[in-house]
Amino acid sequence: MREITYKDAVREAMCEEMRRDENVYFMGEDIGAYCGAFGVSKGMLEEFGPERILEPPISETAFMGAGVGSAITGMRPIVELMFSDFMAVCYDQIINQAAKMHFMFAGKVSVPMVIRTASGGGTGAAAQHSQSLEQMYCHVPGLKVVVPSTAYDAKGLLKASIRDNNTVVFLEQKRLYKNKGLVPEEDYTIPLGVADIKREGKDVSIITYGRMVQMSLEVAEKLEKEGISVEVLDLRTLSPLDTEAIIATAKKTRRVVVVHEAVQFGGFGGEVVSTIADSDAFYYLDAPIKRVGALYCPVPFNPVLEANTFPTPERIEAAVRETL
Repeated sequence: MREITYKDAVREAMCEEMRRDENVYFMGEDIGAYCGAFGVSKGMLEEFGPERILEPPISETAFMGAGVGSAITGMRPIVELMFSDFMAVCYDQIINQAAKMHFMFAGKVSVPMVIRTASGGGTGAAAQHSQSLEQMYCHVPGLKVVVPSTAYDAKGLLKASIRDNNTVVFLEQKRLYKNKGLVPEEDYTIPLGVADIKREGKDVSIITYGRMVQMSLEVAEKLEKEGISVEVLDLRTLSPLDTEAIIATAKKTRRVVVVHEAVQFGGFGGEVVSTIADSDAFYYLDAPIKRVGALYCPVPFNPVLEANTFPTPERIEAAVRETL
């Protein structure tokens, strides 16, 4: 397999699906000649032309609504929100329209749309461009929510999302775009709702997703030198959630640390904890479950303050040691 970047894997997935299905098109701000805010769509305008690479005016309300409308009439749009924070501008189109139409029309209407967006912090983009808002999407029945952590997962999960007949919110944490990984050239998909054990372990489980997977693996590698065996479970898809994998790893190691970049208070980690607490895995635990998330404050612009707002390897390591 070749080694390519996370953002190249995302572009490959979109290009391959657009070649495979003429109903797939891509729409978003500055995705054409400018190639998007992070250079993900480089070369796509030249290959597919302006009829399938659409650059609407700067109105998320308008073009998200257009995406919903085209999806219910047979198209399969990939709609890019430049930053996940901008979901607030088109909340009605996503939450009240895309998520509910299949249910409200008794299954006669589907909304096969992928909402791609850059999520998370670590780039100095400050309070309005650095949030992790996946929990808000997960709370809405009718939406699928995907957060890939590697180039391999990004390509396979995005191809599966584009082929899915539901609306999928595909969150790409922007600090991962330049990360490289092994990605096969042949066609493949990764089913939504299936977690992945990124590292086997027996003493404690870190359950995480997105950018925190790499940080958790760093901690696991460090602790291995002390004889501490850490298992790292990458959820990959938050909705649908692989509850069986969560319960299995909790039973296996009997100690659990849940890590995410989003604000800890009210974050998705609470859902993971309750999944364990509501199952027989609770009786296997030898220590209380620990959570590690971002501080409950807007993301600062100052790089030192920003770095200390989010989980760090030191905070993750401290939580793991406390469970032991």
